[in-house]
Parts: sequence; structure tokens; C-alpha cells
Amino acid sequence: MILNNKKQNKFFNQKLLVHIVLLIGVVVTITPFVWMVLTSLKTVGESTLVPPKILPEVPQWKNYSEVQKTLPFLKFYYNTIVYTVVRTLGQIILCSMAGYAFARIEFPGKKYIFIGLLSVLMIPGQSFLLPQFMIMAKLKLLNTIRALIIPGLFSSFGTFLMRQFFMQIPKEIEEAAILDGCNHFHIFKNIMLPLVRPGIIALAITCILDSWNQLMWPLIVNTNINKMTLSAGIASLSGQHFTNYPVMMAGAVLAIWPMIVVFIIFQKQFIQGLAFTGSKG
Repeated sequence: MILNNKKQNKFFNQKLLVHIVLLIGVVVTITPFVWMVLTSLKTVGESTLVPPKILPEVPQWKNYSEVQKTLPFLKFYYNTIVYTVVRTLGQIILCSMAGYAFARIEFPGKKYIFIGLLSVLMIPGQSFLLPQFMIMAKLKLLNTIRALIIPGLFSSFGTFLMRQFFMQIPKEIEEAAILDGCNHFHIFKNIMLPLVRPGIIALAITCILDSWNQLMWPLIVNTNINKMTLSAGIASLSGQHFTNYPVMMAGAVLAIWPMIVVFIIFQKQFIQGLAFTGSKG
């Protein structure tokens, strides 16, 4: 009886410790977002007080209308949606095809090509900015939406992610399809893609979040304000001598809420997809 009580107390303490750690993680994660919302409702003076003032004296809801008057916000939304949708569709098509080839098709040098693909993940993305900019300049695509989209149509991570999902499918399914006279294209389209739907959703969510929040590349490749995305447009509010932080935070709140909704709806598929990436090599 005493041993059972000790086991129960030990289990309770472990469970309590886990919940405390998770609660701390939630607080640390959500604090910047809460501070952003509170700052968006402050005056400029309140946002720069030292020590900082947590709650605004009077909520300044006009900051949300001010940011839409200052910037062409609807144009930013349009550019960001086009950029995100086209880039996501491109990665789903190209990365799923490449992932299927690496997982199910034997061809000369496959192992070394895949190692080369993985090596790209070890190189900081900033290293590619200058070559990509020069290519876009040579193609005369600067200050266009196409310049935003083209470099991001393929992803090494997306290919690796889809390869892991395709490798989970039993080979017997593929062999049965081959006996029925199917070629690789029909196997990929009609059999494999429906079976890796969680992977496609995970890839789509990852690409959507990355595209929506992309800042550096849109700032580099576009200087025309009408061709900017949300992140780049909001960053333009930061002045050299003065920055209206409440208006900037109001713009950030307006920009981020669609991604919060997307993540809340598809968080199960997103976490499941990332968990499967390392399940089989």
C-alpha cells in the first residue's frame, strides 16, 4: 500500500513538473504577441516610456486605421497572398515529385545527389541572396512579384520531408500497381499522393508560414512599395530618426492574424508532418 502511494506521488510530481514546464513555455511564447497587441493600442509616448507601461491609459484604436492610411495595406495583402499561394503550390508539386523520385525510383548517383541536396540545408539562406538577386537582375525581373516567387518554388527541406513520407508506404502497394500496368507517373499521381496527404499538408503549412513572414528577400528584390509584401511594407515604417511603434505594431497585428488562424486549424497535421520527417532514413 505504501509502495503504491509512493508510486502515485512520484507520478503526480512528474506530471506536475511537466505541466509547470509547459506553462512556462506557453507564457514565454505568448508574451511577445500580447506585448505587440498592447503596444498597438498605446500612444507614441506610452510605447517609449522607461520603465515600460504595460497597459495603455486609453486604447488608441485609431492606430489600426492610421496604418491603413499610411500604407497601401490592401495591396500588401494582395501581393502576399499571390506570393504565398503560388510559392506553396510550386513547392507542393516540385518537392513531392522530387521526394517520390528519391524514395521510390532507382537511378545512377541517387545517393550522392541526395547528399548534395541535404548539404544545402547546412548552408545559411543568406548565402544565396546575392546570386539570386543577380539572376533576377539579369532576367530583368526586379520589382516584380515573379522575382519574389521564382527562387522559392523549390525547397530542399520540402523534398526531404516528402521523401520521408513516401518511404513510409509499403513497397507491396507499388509492386501491385506495376503488375497492373501502371507507370511511375500513374503510381505517383493516383496512388502515392493520396497516401501522403498529411505530408502535403505539413509542407503546405510550413511553406505558407515561411512565405507570409518572409522579410529579407522581399526587401532586397523590391523597392517599389506597390510590389512589397506585408512584412516588407511594415518594415518600411521604421524611420531613421523616428519610428511610430504603435502604428507599426498595429500593422503587425493585422498582418499576423491570418497565420494564427491557419496554424490553429491545421496544427495537428503540421506537428504530425514534422514528427514523421525523421522516422525513417
